[in-house]
Amino acid sequence: MRDLRVEYLTPTGPVCAVDGVSFDIGKGEVLGLAGESGSGKSTVAQALLRILRPPAVITGGQVLFEGEDILDMSEARLRELRWRKVSLVFQSAMNSLNPILTVGEQIVDAILAHQQVKRSEAVDRAVSLLKLVGIDSARLTSYPHQLSGGMRQRVVIAIALALEPPLMLMDEPTTALDVVVQKEILHQVAELKNKLGFSILFITHDLSLILEFSTRIAVLYAGKLVEMAPSRQLYDSPRHPYTQGLLGSVPSVRGPRRKLVGIPGSPPDMRKLPAGCRFHPRCPSATSRCKEDVPLLRELGPGHIEACHLNSP
Repeated sequence: MRDLRVEYLTPTGPVCAVDGVSFDIGKGEVLGLAGESGSGKSTVAQALLRILRPPAVITGGQVLFEGEDILDMSEARLRELRWRKVSLVFQSAMNSLNPILTVGEQIVDAILAHQQVKRSEAVDRAVSLLKLVGIDSARLTSYPHQLSGGMRQRVVIAIALALEPPLMLMDEPTTALDVVVQKEILHQVAELKNKLGFSILFITHDLSLILEFSTRIAVLYAGKLVEMAPSRQLYDSPRHPYTQGLLGSVPSVRGPRRKLVGIPGSPPDMRKLPAGCRFHPRCPSATSRCKEDVPLLRELGPGHIEACHLNSP
């Protein structure tokens, strides 16, 4: 992704929801995309697949997949790309599944829509996919409401894996689940990734979850990328005050007891962004320069980039 820019057209003028975001995802890698609600995470994922609905408009940048720009693709080429090359696991499994079709029918539909195979072959594939995500094949004839939240989420993941795409986008896939089921599903996804070799863009607001699961982490704030680093490095030495604030609000079950410190205030109104650094109204270390100049991303070390005046020369 190169300098992606997405705007929402409103009666009072365009509102920029994603402002110049760039990153790479390597083969077999899990890139975590973290940030508070409204930071632009889901917009990035939907822009990658070009499924944004009006009034959202992609106004700049490139999304290169295997050397081809998705933003320049025709609708026919996009149909070939979606699910064959890039699939998406949406945030709410119950809303993603059709309530009047069995889960088997929905998996089969996904296969038949993109591959020229016999229906019997698609059904056999659906059975294999359910087993792959730890669901008994007898559930093939079940409706979504007959499954638990964790099972529904596994079904959505099975549909996303139906054509074995090299890239899967996961948009807060475990948000509505309890922590035990969250861990089970993420452990299973990690095993599937190692087995099948696909890459993942993993989107969440839960930094503790993303640290355990991701290879690298990119942190968004108010539509802009503020820091990106390998997961362990980000945990050990976060440099941007926003990343430090996110980590400071995560409880730890090991080590010495410490008081959790939240980030004061709320994310800015995207229609009325502050001048300079967008985080400065909430930053405890902000200087006069932060209120005037927009910080640019710069490299702090191998694979570690960050945008903050406090760390600049």
